[in-house]
Amino acid sequence: MTHKQAAFAAATENIIKNLEKRGMEGYFFEDSASCTDAILASIPESSIISWGGSESVKETGLMDKIRKGNYKLIDRFSASSPEEGRELYAQSVLADYYLMSSNAVTFNGELVNIDGSGNRVACLIHGPKNVIVVVGMNKIVTDVNSGIDRVRNFAAPPNANRLNRQTPCLANGVCGDCLSPDCMCNQIVITRRSGIKGRIKVYFVAEELGY
Repeated sequence: MTHKQAAFAAATENIIKNLEKRGMEGYFFEDSASCTDAILASIPESSIISWGGSESVKETGLMDKIRKGNYKLIDRFSASSPEEGRELYAQSVLADYYLMSSNAVTFNGELVNIDGSGNRVACLIHGPKNVIVVVGMNKIVTDVNSGIDRVRNFAAPPNANRLNRQTPCLANGVCGDCLSPDCMCNQIVITRRSGIKGRIKVYFVAEELGY
């Protein structure tokens, strides 16, 4: 491992302990390949799987393996109309497994997420039986306020570019605390504890993943 990866491994050791105190599970992996193998080994065949459109999850190669595997994938991004997308989202709430990333994870084991429509954070909070969260080493922050700052100023601008959202952060590269129609920061959710023990599982990967 590089010096940066070694430092991340040391940090996640304590974060995983703090996640356990909060009713969540945490696991560390040196690379995406070993992480995806572990996730797939934990998901029984024929399981119903949905996901939140995460760049981190895509970059690990997990979605490619899910699509090739013996699973029922509910993918709202395949919808041909808003009505079909709404129906697929309704199905995803009852999925066996929901795949996503977290915009940030604090040293104390809190998950920090900011959403536009709220579909992703809604499934994190309630619905799917299991939530699998894939987190790269660029997502670790000291505290909740640092996490919110990270999302708004370092994750939202490239996401606005990717999604062609007409927001101040697209134009200026930093958060404008906007209330624009294209705003992607409508919902701010801090997960400080899982009410169902072990429902949320965080997979830390010693790589830069997502935004």
